[in-house]
Amino acid sequence: MDLISTIFYFLVTIGILVLVHELGHFLAAKLTGMRVDRFSLGFPPRAFGKKIGDTDYCISWIPIGGYVKIAGMIDESMDTEFVNKPPEKWEFRSKSFLAKLFVMIAGVVMNISLAVLIFWGINYSQGKFLKETTEIGYVAEHSVAEKIGFLTGDKIEEVNNKPVLHWDDINSKIYIENIGKDINIKILRDGEEVSTSLSQIEMQKLKDQPFGIYPAGSAALVSQIEAGKPAEAIGMKPGDMILSIGNEKIFSSEQVIKIVKANAEKEISISWLHHQDTLTGKITPTTAGRIGVGIGTIYTGPKKQIEYSIFEAFPEGVKSVITVTGMFLQAMKQLFTGKVKFSESFGGPIKIAQMATQSAEMGWVSFLAFMALLSMSLAIINIVPFPALDGGHIVFLVIEAIIRREVPVKAKMIIQQAGFFILLAFMAFVIYNDIVNF
Repeated sequence: MDLISTIFYFLVTIGILVLVHELGHFLAAKLTGMRVDRFSLGFPPRAFGKKIGDTDYCISWIPIGGYVKIAGMIDESMDTEFVNKPPEKWEFRSKSFLAKLFVMIAGVVMNISLAVLIFWGINYSQGKFLKETTEIGYVAEHSVAEKIGFLTGDKIEEVNNKPVLHWDDINSKIYIENIGKDINIKILRDGEEVSTSLSQIEMQKLKDQPFGIYPAGSAALVSQIEAGKPAEAIGMKPGDMILSIGNEKIFSSEQVIKIVKANAEKEISISWLHHQDTLTGKITPTTAGRIGVGIGTIYTGPKKQIEYSIFEAFPEGVKSVITVTGMFLQAMKQLFTGKVKFSESFGGPIKIAQMATQSAEMGWVSFLAFMALLSMSLAIINIVPFPALDGGHIVFLVIEAIIRREVPVKAKMIIQQAGFFILLAFMAFVIYNDIVNF
């Protein structure tokens, strides 16, 4: 039954995201008078479908993407039969630069719109919780916060002479409102007021590492469990909270990662909360210093819920998309600067299936939020200026607009084929990586 659920949630997730993306290209092509020869969910070979009018609507066997074949366009199909014929009015190549650009960006726009729509709905139905505390519950070791003198138990009162009322206020004033400025922070410590400061230079470090403070009431939440790994063997489930490892009380995901890595291949005690029950056990991290959990930091202290009207929830949804985009770009920066391993940063169909299933087990809000995150990832990756991606097609359009003639078909074919085979090799790598870590 677990396998059936995993396959089901994978197909639902990928099916919706690919359908939305390709529907963008399809609708934009139709709106600009282009003929669409095929609308496929999945990559060839074709499994089944039905031709309606000029378009073959079909399902293909490889369920890791999809494509829309537009007449008169060199794309994944590598069809060049049309090049020796005069351009027809319904072909991609006969349309204006703006029409072509509209078609190329429409898939990305649809994925972004889906993410906004999901976050809009979540904000409207769930509202927003404010962490009603200004007390620091944990200061990460070697963090910026530790270096400038923050201590567990400190209560933040002001940031740059402006009072803070809750933890979200602190985040806003440190990470958003005062970017590029020196920051002065007033703290209440053991009944006495203490001041500390954060210079612009130290602020720059925030781009590469967390500030390092967590509110009182923080906890480490298990978001996913890897099959066959130590955490599954002792009975951990998604949604559990890790309370302690060894003799150390746990407040954040960072602590879990640090302690587990430091105890690779050593048996350690661990306690966790499952629903209302506190469970304990012994666990031995792998040689790589992992126990097979996805882990995040959540807040369990006093909070206040804010309700949004349907109109108020929309800008909050947009803010969520902007935040997710920033997180994704930051993750990419860490990858390309060598701060995280390439093999640990990408997941293929198996990883997506596991995460989709585990998010669904945590509730529909978690599942929809995961889908929104994946939709934004798909949008950002597709806009990268690489051959065979939407961004690669856009580069060709811009070049042709500048030189005022079409890039030679032979050159397009060579570049497209090279890009396509590189993407296939990358997909083979992530699938192999999935299997190795399954």
